[in-house]
This record gives sequence, C-alpha cells and structure tokens, in this order.
Amino acid sequence: MDIEELRTFVEVADAGGVSPAARRLGISKSIVSRRLARLEAALGVQLLARNTRGAALTEAGVTFREHAARACAEIDAAIDAILPSGELRGRLRIAVPLSFGPTHFAPVLAEMARAHPRLHIHTVYSDRFVDLIADGFDCGIRVGTLRDSNLLARRVGPIRGSLVASPEYIRIHGAPETPEELLGHEALMQGTESWRLMDGDQILTVHPQGRFKADNGTALVAAAVAGLGIAAVPDGLTHEHVASGALVPVMTRYPPPEAGVYVVRPPGQHPSQKVRVLTEVLIACFEASENFSHGPR
Repeated sequence: MDIEELRTFVEVADAGGVSPAARRLGISKSIVSRRLARLEAALGVQLLARNTRGAALTEAGVTFREHAARACAEIDAAIDAILPSGELRGRLRIAVPLSFGPTHFAPVLAEMARAHPRLHIHTVYSDRFVDLIADGFDCGIRVGTLRDSNLLARRVGPIRGSLVASPEYIRIHGAPETPEELLGHEALMQGTESWRLMDGDQILTVHPQGRFKADNGTALVAAAVAGLGIAAVPDGLTHEHVASGALVPVMTRYPPPEAGVYVVRPPGQHPSQKVRVLTEVLIACFEASENFSHGPR
C-alpha cells in the first residue's frame, strides 16, 4: 500500500462514496476504485461495503480509518518539516465566496500556484454555506461576520460596506435619511435578514422588506443598478458603479459596521504550512491595499 491509497480511502470514508471522493480529489472514479481495491487486497480485509447510496465503512473500515487519517496527517507534517523553506507541495482545497472570489481572491491563488509549482490548488466558488469538514476542505475564505462554529478562524483584513441605490430609484422614491424611513423602501436582500447600521458608536438593527432577493452579492448590485431598490453590500462590489454614477450611497450617516475577511479551517492542533502561507499572503495583500473596495493586490 502507498500513501495515496490511504488518502483515497480516508476521502471515500469521509465523503460517503466513490463519486464525491473523486470530486474532492480531482481524479476519476475509476482511479479511486482501483486504489481502494489495491488497499483492501494488501490488507486482506473489506474496508467498505458498497451500496446504491454510496459506501459505508465496515467494522474493520471504521478502525482502519482513524489510523489511516493519523498516518496521513503525520506524513503531511513530516513533508512540511523537510521541505526547503517556503516550498509548498501537495493539494490545497479551498472554499471561496462567489461574490468576491473571482475578482478578489482568484488572482492571489493564481500567484500562489505560480510561486509553488508542486502545489495543487482546488478552489470551489460558492455563496452557499459550505461545511468545510463534511465537504473535505483544507480551509475556506469567508467575508462578513462569522457564525458561531467549531472552526478556527484568522482575520486577514477588513471589509466595509455601504447602502446604495440608483439615481433613478432615488428620483422616484426619494432617499431615506433615517433607519425608520428605510423601512418604507424596497430592500434588496440575500434572505429574510436584519441589517445592522452604525449610529455613532451604537449599533442599530433594522428589518427591511423587499421583493427582490438573491444569494449572491453581485446579483444584488445588478438589481440596485436596475433601480429595484436599496442594497447593503460591500464596497468591493460597488466601487466601480459608484465611480461611474450608476449607484450613489444613501444614509451615509448610518453605515454598516466594519466586518472582516477570514481564513477558516477545521479544528486541529496546527494549521498546515499551505494554509499558513495562504493566510500570510492574504494578510500582506490587505496591508498593501488602501482598502478592500479595490481588492487585494
């Protein structure tokens, strides 16, 4: 048996089947199946019971999975320890938000891949909430306010937002000046959520209403440009529209509170060298930028 067979078995065990494990690993299902067959043949025991819904661990598989996962972690740590300073190798699987990912983070990840030719970066872009542990990610980049969870988080930079609307919307409906007036306007939202606004040092919570909702910040910006309502979105998504006059800030006396950009990872003793380097690169990008509205560079 070899380390790739062990890694593949752990992925299949955690993903619950060959197909999801193949997607995580970025290889074909046939390669996954061959590795599992070689591993079971070498051990002389059945580790997985295949069924129509995927694959379930046998009693032997449950026991072996814990040992295999520890062995893979130890080998990864040993490789990190002997690599030349700054060199990265292996796979880094990252969950990145779709609203900011392609414009703000993809260039950083591309440069990281260029600087480390032996590093394989697999990125999934989505605005849905991703379960890093269940979906087999090494880490994720999250924007905004973190939910309570058992994930470990490192803040890498600030993110600021504004309330914006199109000049046409303001011409027809007027511009709200207070949180109370905001409740009479069409809000563009990601769901049934509350908006937090700053009144000096005090945080106010309002519950706006609206008929246009989307799970993506870029879609909300497009709706605001089209004159459908007022959006509370990060400046990184609106600065070009504000600069062109397609959107204008409203209620500037009551801005959303500053949030953050975080690298989050599953709980463990120490982050891998790959995650540490990614975190350090992002911190450096934010420190080099005037603010997040123009993106890391």
